Amino acid sequence: MLVLWLSSGNILAQVGQQRADAKDTGSSDAQLDAQPEKRGLQVLLKLTERVLVSTADAMPADKYGFAPTDGEFRGVRTFGQMVKHLSATNYILAAAALGEEPPADAGDELGPEAVRTKVEILNYLNGSFGQLHKAIEAIGDKSVPVKSSPISPLKGAEVTRLALVVESLAHVFDHYGQMVEYLRMNGVVPPASRP
Repeated sequence: MLVLWLSSGNILAQVGQQRADAKDTGSSDAQLDAQPEKRGLQVLLKLTERVLVSTADAMPADKYGFAPTDGEFRGVRTFGQMVKHLSATNYILAAAALGEEPPADAGDELGPEAVRTKVEILNYLNGSFGQLHKAIEAIGDKSVPVKSSPISPLKGAEVTRLALVVESLAHVFDHYGQMVEYLRMNGVVPPASRP
C-alpha cells in the first residue's frame, strides 16, 4: 500500500506497509511485487518528465532570471533557480535510492553554480530524470543498497527506493505549480494548458 501526503510543500511518503503487516502476521504473502510498481512508476515518471521539461522549455531564455518581487513573492527563487533546485533534488533522492552518494555539485538542493543558461538548466533537468529512471529500474533489486538522504523525511525502515522516487515526483509537482505561475506572469501559456 502506498500512502502519500502532501501539505504546504512538506512531503511524507510511507511505502511498504504491506511488509510491516506481513511481519506482524508472519505472512509472506503481503510482500510488495516490484514489477507492477516499477511499471506504474515508469509511466508516471514519463508523464512527469514530459510535463516538466515542456514547461521549463516554454519559458523564454531571457526570462530564466525572472522572479516575482511583490508581496508574498519577495525573496523567492528565479525560474531558472527553481528548475535547478528540483533537478538537484531529483539527483540527490535518486542517488539515495541507488545507494550512492549524491553528486557533489547538487549542493544543498541548489544545483551546480556553473549551470546557468536555459540550455544548461534543461540538460541538468533531463539528466535528473535519467537518474530517476535508473532508480525505478533498481526497485526490487536486493543487491543494490538504499540509503537515507538528509533532505528526505524518510528515515530508517521507511526508506525504500519506491518511497524516494515517489517523494521526488511529489516534490517536482509542487514546483510545477510554481513554474506555471511564473509562466503566466510572463504571458506564456503552459504547454499542458494549450489546446
